[in-house]
Amino acid sequence: MVAPDEFRRVLGHFATGVTIVTTCDEDARPTGLTASAFTSVSLSPPLVLVCVDHKSQSYQPLLESGRFAVNILRIEQEEVSRRFASTRLDKFDGVPFRLSALGLPLLADALAWVECTTANTYVEGDHTIFIGRVEEVQFGEGEPLLYYRGRYERLSGGPA
Repeated sequence: MVAPDEFRRVLGHFATGVTIVTTCDEDARPTGLTASAFTSVSLSPPLVLVCVDHKSQSYQPLLESGRFAVNILRIEQEEVSRRFASTRLDKFDGVPFRLSALGLPLLADALAWVECTTANTYVEGDHTIFIGRVEEVQFGEGEPLLYYRGRYERLSGGPA
């Protein structure tokens, strides 16, 4: 069996984009978490997935709301990512956002937004995999915030 620390260390060698997954709780309060476990699943129909730790403060609202938004962060949003990765209860205080037509919190200045209704959930280990049917998308300009080997990074700007 692979030890959790060793598993985390090896997965850190896979560079990922950084997202904040948002929804509203039953009292219409916005809630969210930083997630790098996000990917597309299908183009037709358009589906994405995000993996959420059962201990996350946003887990229950995500499960109950039936919808979520994925805010893809730009390089300038590292502090916002850190805030939403914390256990603070006031994650949205001072963070500009708007509610979409679907009632989902969309963070200002994100690189892109993907709004979803929950198509399916799968409990696996200490996380739940949320499959989202993409209902709306938007994108802006800028450079993505990346995470690699335990640190925030940026694109080098050179060819691969």
